[in-house]
Amino acid sequence: MLELTNLRSQSGKMPHLAVEQLRIETGMMVGVAGPNGSGKSTLLRAIGGDLSVAGDILFYQRSLRHWDPLDRARHLAALPQFSQIGFSFTADEIVAMGMIPLSLSRQEGRQQVAALMKDTDCHHLIGRAFPSLSGGEKQRVHLARVLLQLSQATQPPLLVLDEPTSAQDLKQQHRILALARSLCRQRGYAVIAVLHDLNHVLRYCDHCVLMKEGRLSAQGKPGDVLTQNTIEAHWEYRPQLVGHMESIPVFV
Repeated sequence: MLELTNLRSQSGKMPHLAVEQLRIETGMMVGVAGPNGSGKSTLLRAIGGDLSVAGDILFYQRSLRHWDPLDRARHLAALPQFSQIGFSFTADEIVAMGMIPLSLSRQEGRQQVAALMKDTDCHHLIGRAFPSLSGGEKQRVHLARVLLQLSQATQPPLLVLDEPTSAQDLKQQHRILALARSLCRQRGYAVIAVLHDLNHVLRYCDHCVLMKEGRLSAQGKPGDVLTQNTIEAHWEYRPQLVGHMESIPVFV
């Protein structure tokens, strides 16, 4: 589905991003981890088309820059770390913005908005002023918006999530990640998500990408990549392995 080759973005002598190769297939959930400032969000901005980089980004074997903008929007959607809305829209009006690249009747749009707000546990916010919502509620409203944007994809779409659980409580963190994984398993989506909780990467992801100083330093199955030694090398902190849950290691 997505192939990145020799990506480069830099300021002066310091690389913001240097990725030799990364492939993401349909049905795959990829967790991106690394210390603060390691290039995780920069990588996602490059994939989402929001950052100009040298190198090749192929999406379904076609350069990302050669996709028709509306067609690309129906197949690739990004949930950024921060989203500023300057006007007092309601929560459901924000979700409905995901219809911009779509061909939906007003009735179909309302039904889709309601269904996706249920899926993301924000249906009770219909009619509420968006600025009045908590950070976690806003995050889930925007998640519903990007899911709506992908609802008419003719091929399995790519969902790019930058810290999608950063404002969520414990229940909502697991609910969001379980939803993302179910989209991969049941509908063939590919999801790439920046996650700070390494136990979430181990539990929910099929593939782990580690970043350090703008470089992709390691990748593979989460249980193979996230070891005490690699965690210490990247975060300068040696975690304690406290056991396994359903054969998945748990670190503290």
